[in-house]
Amino acid sequence: MATLYQGNVPTVGQTAKAAGPVIRTIQISDLHDALRRGWEDFKAVPSHAIILCVIYPVLGLVLARAVMGYSVLPLLFPLAAGFALIGPFAALGLYELSSRRERYEEASAWDAMEVLRSPSFGAMLGLGTLLLALFVTWVATAQAIYIAAFGYEGATGISDFMTLTSRQGWWLIVVGCGTGFLFALAALCISAVSFPLMLDRHAGAFEAMVTSLRVVAKNPVPMLAWGLIVAVLLALGTIPAFLGLAVVIPLLGHATWHLYRKVIASEPGARPVPPPPHRPRKPAADFPANLFPWRNRTDA
Repeated sequence: MATLYQGNVPTVGQTAKAAGPVIRTIQISDLHDALRRGWEDFKAVPSHAIILCVIYPVLGLVLARAVMGYSVLPLLFPLAAGFALIGPFAALGLYELSSRRERYEEASAWDAMEVLRSPSFGAMLGLGTLLLALFVTWVATAQAIYIAAFGYEGATGISDFMTLTSRQGWWLIVVGCGTGFLFALAALCISAVSFPLMLDRHAGAFEAMVTSLRVVAKNPVPMLAWGLIVAVLLALGTIPAFLGLAVVIPLLGHATWHLYRKVIASEPGARPVPPPPHRPRKPAADFPANLFPWRNRTDA
């Protein structure tokens, strides 16, 4: 029998750390609250969020033009849907902004770039590369499904594509959407809270993915509902020439941070977030004396 000495007896803190973060059970109402808080963050720093996400509408327009030019129009939808796969990594700066607002700190565009100095940025980059590989695999799979249904010629324009209502067209829709759902589900399972966890607690990529899987396993219905909300909002954002993504992406990014706060319990021993400093209200007539120096003078 092994003898337990003071140096090798596991403490409660070590046991809790080895077990991973404590996961809470959330409800559908928590998703609504996370979206509301995300919208408040977006309203507080809209210019910063749009600067960070302006690449999405631009990239969408470029992809649309390239697809039209190379006669592979049916890939436009898979490319647009693929934003859901790489969105969690692209929203890193938004998590940083929400974190700073949570601590009542000043938030600016340069503050969002502070995520590059995070000790766990290498792990974030690794998981982001995995999501990018998932995105490329999804696009290649969607192209293979289309070729299996219509061959290599297929549609050459909008009018041809809109007439694909035959049996092969419905087969493409069903199989394509079903396959896309599996890719989206995989991305949701490994990245639901992974990037906020790495940013907040400097966790490794493997630990973050395992925690994300545990979150989905403990809250299957709310997390599936969250995935549906993300898919619907992204679809709505792509309708006006992808310009809506400039609002949808930051909204979802900020909301993801607040969802992470709801589903992951605070770390034991963590300092509470300080309340905002109280600023006493002054009457309108109470101007600083240095603005009117003659008020301090006394007539002789």
